[in-house]
Amino acid sequence: MEKTSVSKATFGRLPEYLRMLREISPETVPYISATTIAKKLNLGEVQVRKDLASVSGAGKPKLGYETVELIEKIEQCLGCDKLTPAVLIGAGKLGRALLHFSEFEKYGVKIIAAFDQNEETINFGGKTEILPMARFDQFCKDKQIRLGIITVGEGSAQEVCNQMVKAGITAIWNFAPCRLNVPSGVVLQNENLALSLAHLNSQL
Repeated sequence: MEKTSVSKATFGRLPEYLRMLREISPETVPYISATTIAKKLNLGEVQVRKDLASVSGAGKPKLGYETVELIEKIEQCLGCDKLTPAVLIGAGKLGRALLHFSEFEKYGVKIIAAFDQNEETINFGGKTEILPMARFDQFCKDKQIRLGIITVGEGSAQEVCNQMVKAGITAIWNFAPCRLNVPSGVVLQNENLALSLAHLNSQL
């Protein structure tokens, strides 16, 4: 299944499907229906059917989807069947928190190194090394890095973004609270934590 045939909205829901499916036992639940998945996740059944059809086709009549096969199809679509190396720039509190978050590997991404301008944060001996920015370009080229994470402040985010693009990175996850400009062919995903919290607060 080509990823281009799956909508962005569907991609956003696939990790939740995968998490739920991984929690059940294929031995006891060899087949699972879209109706069951919809109820477990409190989603519309029609939406679930459309999402699953885009990655795994139609389920078997009266049986649904084979659980193991559906997990494999979703993993393939999300890229979980291969481990993509990523780098992070900005080893402050947020950056270090992401470095210690173990769930990324379950979804096919491994942060293999972090980089920072502050010499006091450099750490060559940890589980994930924090390296000086002077080594960034060559490291990305040597490791063929295509995924980068930005956890620096707003003032230096665009400069960091430009450096990532120059080093060959084509997908950027940005935590800086600002809009970044990227050239055509580079995918940018923004995460504004303050904005998300403000949205929740407005619902109280």
